[in-house]
Parts: sequence; C-alpha cells; structure tokens
Amino acid sequence: MSQYRILRNSATGQIVLPRARWCNSFWCRFRGLQFVTTLAEDEGLLFVTGSESRANTSIHMFFMFFSIGVVWLDAKGIVVDQCLAKPWRPAYAPAKPAQYFLEANVSVLDKVRVGDKLRFDEVVV
Repeated sequence: MSQYRILRNSATGQIVLPRARWCNSFWCRFRGLQFVTTLAEDEGLLFVTGSESRANTSIHMFFMFFSIGVVWLDAKGIVVDQCLAKPWRPAYAPAKPAQYFLEANVSVLDKVRVGDKLRFDEVVV
C-alpha cells in the first residue's frame, strides 16, 4: 500500500504539496512518472534514497509527456536545488548532493526556494 505525505514549509507551515507519494521502493523509483499522461495539481512523487548524492538523485525525462517541477532536498529536508524538467531530455542533476527529490506539477516551483526547509512527516491515507 502506498503512503502519502503532506509537504510543508517548516518555517511558515504552508502546504507545498498535499499528497506526495512516498517513493522508496525500487519499482516506484524505476517507474516514476514515465508514461503518465496527467498529474493532479495536488499530487506528486517524493523519491527517497539511502544517502545524499548527486548521481543517485539525478533524473531523466524519457517517456515523459509533460514538463514537471523537480525539487531536491538534502537529508535535513533543506531545498538544495530545483528546476523545470522538460519531456524527453536525457538528464537533470541537482547542483548539490540530495537525499530526496520531489516530482510534481510545474506550479510547485512557485512554492519553494533553495534554502527552504520542508517537512514531510504527516502521513495521508
């Protein structure tokens, strides 16, 4: 069963994303948003890796049909990078090592800035 988290800005308490799927299994990370044709405005995937890394948190946009907003976070939940990722591009990697990264609609980029600390401890059923 999938778990979802609420992503909030730790400083303001503002909800960044109401439903982020906790994506920590191999298959969830492998599939990601490939072949998905639409994504609800209030949903996304929060990818979880074992440690901070640039290589392990890089993404590709093959088999993607729409642009997404990507937000990379370090082990403490601090945003270390963000970008607009466009379909069919070979690779995007964070500027600094990250342990988590969020893939959501482009509008998520208006809700966070590099240096913000996000909280994702609230589980949504």
